[in-house]
Amino acid sequence: MAKNSGTAKKEKRQVSPNGRDPGVKIPNSVYEKELARLQVELVKLQEWIKLKGLRVVVIFEGRDAAGKGGTIKRITEPLNPRICRVVALPAPTEREQGQWYFQRYVAHLPTAGEMVIFDRSWYNRTGVERVMGFCTDEEYMEFLRSCPEFERMLARSGIQLIKYWFSVSDEEQEKRFQSRLKEPTKRWKLSPMDIESRKRWVAYSKAKDDMFAHTDIKQAPWYVVRSDIKKHARLNCITHLLSLIPYEDLTPEPIVLEPRPPQEGYVRPPMEDQTFVPEIHHLI
Repeated sequence: MAKNSGTAKKEKRQVSPNGRDPGVKIPNSVYEKELARLQVELVKLQEWIKLKGLRVVVIFEGRDAAGKGGTIKRITEPLNPRICRVVALPAPTEREQGQWYFQRYVAHLPTAGEMVIFDRSWYNRTGVERVMGFCTDEEYMEFLRSCPEFERMLARSGIQLIKYWFSVSDEEQEKRFQSRLKEPTKRWKLSPMDIESRKRWVAYSKAKDDMFAHTDIKQAPWYVVRSDIKKHARLNCITHLLSLIPYEDLTPEPIVLEPRPPQEGYVRPPMEDQTFVPEIHHLI
């Protein structure tokens, strides 16, 4: 096999100071092509879920700026929101704080023929609530006891529960935080809570380890997605999700449209009677 010449351009490898090597960064052209292919498969999966009346829950958890939102967007982009919907709940209201902890999440579980994606979930209790002191030790310990039973109950009811943890290094997370400060369209994503959590990397690490120790169960295991390179994480996660739910291709066969019949008996109203959007951007 011929060796690369000394003048050949080397492919860039991203290696963080902690030794994690995510490999050669995928070229944009390859990424776009593979993403398009996977999104076609997601549509096939969606139609299978609808036909078979499946109930699927996908949980996305991980540190701030780990890439969860971007992956969720690529999953839902080609899908029908009536079949696949995203649940991203705000902080609980005073009334919700007085409920059984899982109650407000149960209201968003799927019916037959639906897939629900939780952008953060009941695991808030083992993450931000634990680290930031928003729950008591008793509430935290009760969650660790009851969560596995709650998830086993979901599995027995026929819900397929899939849990992803997006793992990002502290160096890459800091890089993304700094990037948000520089870009006006991303600056809103850096909340006061994010800034505070930035100071508590070790505390979040310990909380995540405890969470895995208690909730990585056979009926609903945790799947870790390395996300130092966002595009790799998106493709890997979508590929894995598709592998977990056996589905068949229900794509209809191509059809030939007959010529449209003449549209007789219709006179369009004067265009001057309508209000058009100003054409600021147009072909010259």
